Amino acid sequence: MLRAYGAASVRVARRAVRQPRLGREERLVFVVGCPRSGTTFLGGALGSQPGFVDLGEVTPWKATLPEVFDRPQAETARELRRVLERVRRLGLAGGLRGVEQTPETVHVLGAALAAYPEALAVHSLRDGRDVVCSLLERGWLSGGRDGTDDAGLAYGAQARFWVESERHAEFAQASDARRAAWAWRRYVEAARAAAPERTLELRYESLAASPDSAAERLAAFLGSAPAPLLAALAGFRSSSVGRWRRDLSPEQLADVVAEAGPLLRELSYA
Repeated sequence: MLRAYGAASVRVARRAVRQPRLGREERLVFVVGCPRSGTTFLGGALGSQPGFVDLGEVTPWKATLPEVFDRPQAETARELRRVLERVRRLGLAGGLRGVEQTPETVHVLGAALAAYPEALAVHSLRDGRDVVCSLLERGWLSGGRDGTDDAGLAYGAQARFWVESERHAEFAQASDARRAAWAWRRYVEAARAAAPERTLELRYESLAASPDSAAERLAAFLGSAPAPLLAALAGFRSSSVGRWRRDLSPEQLADVVAEAGPLLRELSYA
């Protein structure tokens, strides 16, 4: 874990040194959403603004999430703040508005926002069918996948901490497409339930269609200037919007609808 803290802090320090700022900044931003929903791009764009710093996915923070998920919110908030403040301090980024972009933070978002009462969250929402395509491509949830991610969390078909406890066995036996849809549903449900008054929901598809409007909404929400945001968002590539039509087989699409159909319809994706 010490090595993880060191690597995370060095990465943050390299970004923070470009715009040194003294003092203590509590207005952090948590970018959340299902993996493969644009969180990395959005976190980088927000973190590139003057006075902000992209913290990336802070590895010690990510490794802590499964351990604190079931704890009382106040206890979880204390532990999350302890982890992140250590990285910010070692990375000389305490005076900048840190943008943390670990997707799994969505499952403890209430606690993260309690840890930082002045913080805000941005939920990057993408059509679940396109997310399934990308998750299948990566194979993180696929049966037979070995190995672990940078936080030491295992890949493969086993149930994660965010799977409903009564459905663990079912998750492990589901098809790869259904597990991917399951992930999308659980992440989106968590994002929409945590703290809507402090969360801005930004659709991947609207970012592709109108970056100007997205920049204005984000800037107004964060209290920042829209011009730097627009410049950062201009690099967004929209070629993957609607890829599910060509990439999902009828059987895979049926599994996606079986698991996440009601939410897809609620969000007007289906």
